Amino acid sequence: MQGNELAYQVYSPGSVLGLFSNALKLNATVNLIYLKGRYSFGGGKAYGNYYYDNLFSESDTISIGVRVSALLRSKIENNEIYILRGYIEKSIKNSSVELRFVVDEIIQQEERAISEEELQRYELIQKKLGKGSKDLETVIREKILKDEPIRIANIYGNNAIVQRDFAEGLDVSQKYFQVSEYTCSITSSTSIVSKLEEVSALGYDIIALVRGGGDKQSMETFNDLQLSELFITIEAVTVTAIGHTVDETLLDKLADKRFHLPHDYGAGLHSIVEKLSHEKSNSRALLIDEVKKDVGKQFAEQVLTLEKQLKTKNDEFTEAQKNFKEQAENQVKIFTEQLKVRNEEVEKLKKDLTEKHGQQVKTLTDQLSKRTEEFQKFQESSAKQLQETQKSFSEQQKLRQQEMESYKKELNVLHEKNLQSVINEKTASLKVAVESLQQENVRLNTEVKNSKTDYIKIVIAAVIALVTGFLLAKLF
Repeated sequence: MQGNELAYQVYSPGSVLGLFSNALKLNATVNLIYLKGRYSFGGGKAYGNYYYDNLFSESDTISIGVRVSALLRSKIENNEIYILRGYIEKSIKNSSVELRFVVDEIIQQEERAISEEELQRYELIQKKLGKGSKDLETVIREKILKDEPIRIANIYGNNAIVQRDFAEGLDVSQKYFQVSEYTCSITSSTSIVSKLEEVSALGYDIIALVRGGGDKQSMETFNDLQLSELFITIEAVTVTAIGHTVDETLLDKLADKRFHLPHDYGAGLHSIVEKLSHEKSNSRALLIDEVKKDVGKQFAEQVLTLEKQLKTKNDEFTEAQKNFKEQAENQVKIFTEQLKVRNEEVEKLKKDLTEKHGQQVKTLTDQLSKRTEEFQKFQESSAKQLQETQKSFSEQQKLRQQEMESYKKELNVLHEKNLQSVINEKTASLKVAVESLQQENVRLNTEVKNSKTDYIKIVIAAVIALVTGFLLAKLF
């Protein structure tokens, strides 16, 4: 047998997985690390005082399993963003090595900004609270007391197989209901809206969206705002049974009645019928009292539930206002810092412009001084030329004056000469006249002497003498 011993090592499947598991030693598996993501609750049950949940990336649907103690999990809210500290552990399952993050400490919870879509969802919930919910049991009770069939429209997905689950839950109570089945693309909000518009116009007492499960991403269809806005306007009792137990969609919050699973939906209707059948066996008076009691209790519970929901939403809205205020303050702070930077740039630009302006002013001042000196020189030159011109003009004027004086003297001399010549001519003429008069006077004297009695001649001679003397006196 010793000669048949194998010359190589033989491993079992378990030992191979153990070897590879032990070989995967990374820093992330031996040291504490920090993970950030959206925390999502798992099945809701603890195993050995630990919960097994998931941590999703913020930007996509990739997740890692999380193991957390019951104490730490009590401090965590579902679907909130957290930064967690812990380590990676490995486990062997189905021929594969699985990684799981073990939470050691909750570092911090990230504040979620309230988006416009979330505010619209809040407004739809407020609108539904203001409108009020229709009680499913009351509608069924009234129909049964009147011996009228209860008309139900169930909307399923294409190729759905959950109709059987609903029928099993409804059990023997099917005789009280007229159930109509409609199908559409249950993952398309547009298709559901079209089908709801069609069904809501047919006068059904109950309209239900029924779905048998699916991945969490497809649940976003039931958070669609357009679909939700139409859902709260339907006159019939609205019911959701869309096959999930952990997450609550917007349609679940807006529905008049919510069931987790299609079977729960059918069983719920059966339970109501069974209860009413039991009540119907009692006296009519007791039945009426019971109806009043149940209606009052349901109304009180509904009011209490709505008050709690309203308080929760008011708290959420207050928190949203707080977050919005903080964001606004941060934006104002950022704007102030940006404005400060812009002001510094403007001051720098002003300084540069002032320096450039000063240089330009200095250049213009130098040019102006130069032009002023040139102008002053021009003024001095012009003044000097003007003085020389005035001096020349004065000299010329003086020469002209002298020439005028000379002309005047010559004219005076010529005038005197002309006047003397005229006087001489007149004097000569007068002398001739005088001589003639003298001769005449002599002649007259002779005649007087000859004739002393001739007085007339004497008078005439005297007159002539006077005239002659007057003329001579005037000439000289």
